[in-house]
Amino acid sequence: MNRTTVLILQCAFAATAYAEHEHASHPAPEVLGAVIFPTTCAPAVQPRFERALALLHSFAYTEAEKGFRDVIASDPGCAIAHWGVAMSLYHPLWETPSAADLARGSTELEQAHRLGTGSPRERAFIDAATVYYTDYEHVTPAARAKAYEQAMADVAARFPDDPEAQIFHALALVATAPPTDRTHANQKRAADILEPLYRRYPQHPGLAHYLIHAYDSAELASRGLDAARAYAKIAPSAPHALHMPSHVFTRLGDWNDSVASNLAARKAAHAAGGVGEELHAMDYLTYAYLQLGRDADAKRVVDDLAAMHGLDAGMFKIGYAANAMPVRYAIERRQWTEASALKPLPDSEPHVAAIVYWARAVGASRSGHANDADADIARIDACIAQLDATGNAYWATQTRALADSARAWQLFANGRTDEAIAHLRSAADTEDAAEKLPVTPGPIVPAREQLGDLLLDAGRPADALREFKTALAGAPGRRGATIGAAQAAERSGDAEEAKRFREPAVSASR
Repeated sequence: MNRTTVLILQCAFAATAYAEHEHASHPAPEVLGAVIFPTTCAPAVQPRFERALALLHSFAYTEAEKGFRDVIASDPGCAIAHWGVAMSLYHPLWETPSAADLARGSTELEQAHRLGTGSPRERAFIDAATVYYTDYEHVTPAARAKAYEQAMADVAARFPDDPEAQIFHALALVATAPPTDRTHANQKRAADILEPLYRRYPQHPGLAHYLIHAYDSAELASRGLDAARAYAKIAPSAPHALHMPSHVFTRLGDWNDSVASNLAARKAAHAAGGVGEELHAMDYLTYAYLQLGRDADAKRVVDDLAAMHGLDAGMFKIGYAANAMPVRYAIERRQWTEASALKPLPDSEPHVAAIVYWARAVGASRSGHANDADADIARIDACIAQLDATGNAYWATQTRALADSARAWQLFANGRTDEAIAHLRSAADTEDAAEKLPVTPGPIVPAREQLGDLLLDAGRPADALREFKTALAGAPGRRGATIGAAQAAERSGDAEEAKRFREPAVSASR
């Protein structure tokens, strides 16, 4: 079996006789990493199939679909390419496919079955994907994702020496990991599968990529540094590969590395016309700038967002980033009046719009207009009702934490301190019980950090310091928690502790 790579290096291997100006007329080589996926399709389409697969492993879904369709156009009998199209429509770590995409994916797999070609291994991949698309009108996305994970586990067991079977099973494990499982059992199982393969195939884009996702938690982030440092070099032509290292950097509070990662990702996504990927990078970039105290740089990103028109806020990846950035910019700078005037983008999903309503309510309460928060707290409650009605349990829970937080600041403004603390503690416990989703850097301001703020304002610095320390254990390097901890220590009479927290805050602002 020949190893086929998708590193397109024609320029690098061109004969030295070519003139320099002729080299300059060629685009930069496309570098996507190297994958091995033998098929029974025509040998001529094999490199194109593996290029499309490499794009799929870097979540370049639109380009991957185009690549697989190109294979089908050249070899109409290539059943596994129809599987590739269906997999390009299923985004396991992003939003659930639309009804239209589910119908398209189901049709592709029906065609793959009709062709009846391919090896037993290829048919196993097709059968597993079919499990996800089966009866999609009636079976919940979570149930179908779990069924697909189990089907891929069977494929991996049938073909233990096939790296792609193991890799797709590992991705499915990460995708179905319960957010409330703080032991990260699925993620650790996935990492146990991926790590040995990564040592054998260090240029495979999916291995580095999915290791980063497996390690995207406060507990495991330090284990993901090697993969984070490598992935952008493995597949620099994929914008998502340039961004993904910042998931680990954000978890570890490595803000300068996060900035560098997302500057590159944003530029590449913009060049490729990937609006969602560009906004995703911009959101992480805004977050990192604010943690560094680089407010002017953050403002430039937010201003660039304001100049982007026609954004489809109904798409979660776009809507979340576009709504969250202005909220981050106002709240992290403690500009409460500014926060109280924000508005969600039209057609934003309820759990996204709720972030803006939360910012408005907190801004009103903390700027001396607590009664003005009533309407926005009611809007958050309405968002929760919508999420409950559609069975979106994860986001309903997270939005309840927003409601508790907003109520806490209103209660505090009205002098009801004990009730306020109880509400914010409830919000913090709710947030701490579940992991964030991959599309977000984390809560705008963790509720645990807010609890520290409130306790500090209430004249309870020792209690505040304890909460700030807990917040920093879950989100290292956050500027607000670090400064808050320094202030709490100082007011508690612990000058040495205050100095310990002040030094990183000062260092980050340089």
